[in-house]
Amino acid sequence: MQSSVENASYLKGATKDMGKMLGGEEEKDPDAAKKEEERQEALRQQEDERKAKHARMESDRERVRQTIRDKYGLKKKEEKEAEEKAAMEQACEGSLTRPKKAIPAGCGDEDDEDEESILDTVLKFLPGPLQDMFKK
Repeated sequence: MQSSVENASYLKGATKDMGKMLGGEEEKDPDAAKKEEERQEALRQQEDERKAKHARMESDRERVRQTIRDKYGLKKKEEKEAEEKAAMEQACEGSLTRPKKAIPAGCGDEDDEDEESILDTVLKFLPGPLQDMFKK
């Protein structure tokens, strides 16, 4: 059989729990504030370590990216955009309208000599009076 002392210690724990469940006051731990502060400090320290780790990883990645850019002669996206913007501003410097788009070769941007030779070729097939009329 259990002794009455053992039963009393068992009931003591049970009554504390019952008191908490019924809305009674919990016992205040005298070191609770200190423990909470230590816990918060540990969380802050873990967060700082995590951020430092990620910063190191990102700097390593950037170093690898830069070696690839150097190896293949690539430019960063920001640099490329800045150069394109500068080129557009330079082209638009004295213009009041938007810049003309680049016309691919062979799309009507040919020499005037070729056009004249085509016109001369057509004029050769016209009758004499019409030739005189177009030449004037």
